[in-house]
Amino acid sequence: MQSLSSGRWNLSVGLLGLAAFMVYGFVLIYLRDFAPGHEQWAADYGIGKHFEARLAHVHGALFSVLNLVMGLVVPKLEVSTRSRAGIAGLAIAGLLMPTGILAEVLFGAPPILVLVGGVAILVSFAWAGFAALRAPAS
Repeated sequence: MQSLSSGRWNLSVGLLGLAAFMVYGFVLIYLRDFAPGHEQWAADYGIGKHFEARLAHVHGALFSVLNLVMGLVVPKLEVSTRSRAGIAGLAIAGLLMPTGILAEVLFGAPPILVLVGGVAILVSFAWAGFAALRAPAS
């Protein structure tokens, strides 16, 4: 099995996450334009659960793309294998944010996953940024 430090998991999770949130986007289009009662759904589009559903879609797609970026960056960082794995793992954990938003909408889950995911991806990118700054000039 490939280690997190290679970035391969970030690439796979990023691509699969992007595909999943694209499918979710089609679900949102169906609900807005074709489902029974779509007129009311469209009227409520900018408030409450409808707004949160769109937040999950947008953040899921964005964080998936960010994992693709991290999958390309992680192998190039001049840090220990353990640090690369930590950076990569935190980027993947960042997908807890949109997943948490979706869990709130669908199941009334508490927002803890949203907070954990947001902090995880922020720490991942900050850690990678500082690692890049500390790297010797080439």
